[in-house]
Amino acid sequence: MEKVCVALGGNAILKYKNRGTAEEQFENVRRTAEYLVRMIKGGYKIIITHGNGPQVGDILIRNERCSDILPPMPLDVLGAESQGMIGYMIQQTMWNELCKAGLSIPVITIVTRVVIDKNDPAFENPEKFVGSFYTVWEAEKMKKERGWILRDDAGRGYRRVVPSPKPESIVEIDTIKRLYDEGVVVIASGGGGIPVIQKEDGSLQGVEAVIDKDSTAERLATSIGAGTLLILTDIQGVAINFRKPNQKFLKEMSIVQAREYLEQGQFERGSMKPKIEAAVKFITEGGKRVIISSLELGEKALKGEAGTLIHL
Repeated sequence: MEKVCVALGGNAILKYKNRGTAEEQFENVRRTAEYLVRMIKGGYKIIITHGNGPQVGDILIRNERCSDILPPMPLDVLGAESQGMIGYMIQQTMWNELCKAGLSIPVITIVTRVVIDKNDPAFENPEKFVGSFYTVWEAEKMKKERGWILRDDAGRGYRRVVPSPKPESIVEIDTIKRLYDEGVVVIASGGGGIPVIQKEDGSLQGVEAVIDKDSTAERLATSIGAGTLLILTDIQGVAINFRKPNQKFLKEMSIVQAREYLEQGQFERGSMKPKIEAAVKFITEGGKRVIISSLELGEKALKGEAGTLIHL
């Protein structure tokens, strides 16, 4: 049975123009669960990870706007909150769809911590935008009151920026592997995982940062010995010259070609670039293949009938 790590993009949970109600998100996740159960019925042994961008953004906005009523929580706590919420939605809908398919397979969500290097260069140059937009005056106030770093976000206003360090290891990986190997459908490392640093005495401490979800998906896939990393996004595959007259979707590419395209600047930061970087690292670390496709085409992509295949 082929081991597949399925990395769900934000559209699997919250689609563009959705208000973000619980009902909308449950319905989106239910449709996602239908596709995932088909993969299981097709003979694939899946583990699931997911993004949390829209959800943690909403939680952060509520956190900021209610700060005069309730004490604000740090980003690591908010990340844990989003993992629990999204994990519950996926866990519930997967259970129901598996029951509908006549399959008795347990499903579990693991609130997952990811170790990062406290000396990661990202801490010297925070670049990840999070939370609300502020005016210049409001931004200065936030800098003084909370010690935040805020920058102009494409002329739309000032937003907080936080570090986005590289993931090193997954704290709960032994438990995840044990459950996965026993046939449990595990949901783990949501939103890139909760960033923690390890102190000299071995204890862990959460930090205010956001880990790229694709980088952590690679760490998860590699750590469980998956042969395939399936990255599901909102487009059919990987394109060069994206959104230009000479745009071309790629059926496949080697990691050598992927590195060349990265050097050419073919892929956007915060969009396709981290996915390609994760693909290159996964295959370099011993993975067999990475497939990037849309959620709807994911099952076909596993069979080589859709999406973009990245290989050695």
